[in-house]
Amino acid sequence: MNVEFGTDGWRTTVDEFTEPRIRAVGQAVADYLRSAGEDAPVAVGYDPRAGSRAAAEELARVLCANGFDALVADRDTPTPVVAWTVLDRGLSGALQVTASHNPPTYNGIKFVPSDGAPALPAVTDRLAAALAPPDPLAEDRWGSVREADFVEPYLEDALSVVDSDLDGLALAHDAMHGSGRGVTDELLSRAGASVTRLRGERDPEFGGSPPEPTAEHLGALETAVVEGDAALGVANDGDADRLAVVTPGRGVVDPNWVLAALYDYLLETGAGDVVRTVSTTALVDRIAEANGHAAHETAVGFKWVAEAMADSGALVGGEESGGFGVGGHLRNKDGVLVALLVAAAHAAEPLDDRLDRLRAEFGDIVQDRRSVDCPDDRKAAVIEALDADLPESVAGSGVERVGRTDGFKLFLTDGSWLLVRPSGTEPKLRVYAEADSEARVEDLLSAGVALLEPLV
Repeated sequence: MNVEFGTDGWRTTVDEFTEPRIRAVGQAVADYLRSAGEDAPVAVGYDPRAGSRAAAEELARVLCANGFDALVADRDTPTPVVAWTVLDRGLSGALQVTASHNPPTYNGIKFVPSDGAPALPAVTDRLAAALAPPDPLAEDRWGSVREADFVEPYLEDALSVVDSDLDGLALAHDAMHGSGRGVTDELLSRAGASVTRLRGERDPEFGGSPPEPTAEHLGALETAVVEGDAALGVANDGDADRLAVVTPGRGVVDPNWVLAALYDYLLETGAGDVVRTVSTTALVDRIAEANGHAAHETAVGFKWVAEAMADSGALVGGEESGGFGVGGHLRNKDGVLVALLVAAAHAAEPLDDRLDRLRAEFGDIVQDRRSVDCPDDRKAAVIEALDADLPESVAGSGVERVGRTDGFKLFLTDGSWLLVRPSGTEPKLRVYAEADSEARVEDLLSAGVALLEPLV
């Protein structure tokens, strides 16, 4: 059965997102939970896509027929809210129907284990191997299915976790028609902010563009902040596990800088390490070192960030695509709570000023990436060929050392770096670079692409 669990669950086109496959995922999860000795209820959530609620109901029926009580969200709900509910209620786990930031022609399912963190490959590999049609128990052993409000308890807890009084701060929130609408904006409002709401209506088509909070999709939010009255803007993706930030001085802020500002703010009242993926900025390493802490590097995928957060007790973990998780709250991406934290950081020190201070103290960073088309069955061979002939210099700077956490990361003598790794979701190789200027980043990316193209 063609169901593959990638870096963040199973995601596919809607024509492949069929009832037999949905049921098979539900059965695999039920079998896994039973084998793990789990017998508490299971949460089932969903995003606002056209088929998501129906898929969630199908999953709930399969779980019920396997003896599990299923709690189905009473509305489309952010993934972090569903994951937090698992922790809050001591549940066996959760299934979330979502394709996150992908266009409406996609859908998918995420499995969240009982610790609220993303499922690791040891779990998803077992699920993929156990896919099978539903195998119901005798009806007198079935569980129950009922609706539940996941949002209100989450909002109450978030307000108790973040010590903030936004006291009339003018904010703008772009829900991108996703499940963060009425959740992130409501949290900010309850914290005292005056919130302008953009794209806050449910639209299964997301207004005709992917619900991905990147600069090309956030023009209205940027206008509301840069030309309007909002002091700060925040945006969520389709399932609200990611966050984008807009300031008057910078427009859409590079997520690497958001992580740096978030970590800097949390260090004002707390102490601890930071976790980042291999493709995320080394700026947070400098901030950590200056404060007597450490930065931990992981492979791409928030599941690895979550694992390292558990091992290190880190204050925060993040990735360059805008996924951030906060220690002591939820070892998972949470674009809702982090929106409140970023607003609190801004209330304490205007975010543009904070970023200027960090730049003056720790230096500038610029980051970008490119993609090189590569069939999935060629990726391993290309990486192997690159390993056999790694360059001694790149774009005029010597290679100081090589990291192999995920692909190859070439640390250069001028303090910049170049990363090459296979995409976990597309038939592409990714090339990332970080340096202190856009021109230098472009030179590094061009050099990286030139390394790969003859090998593909």
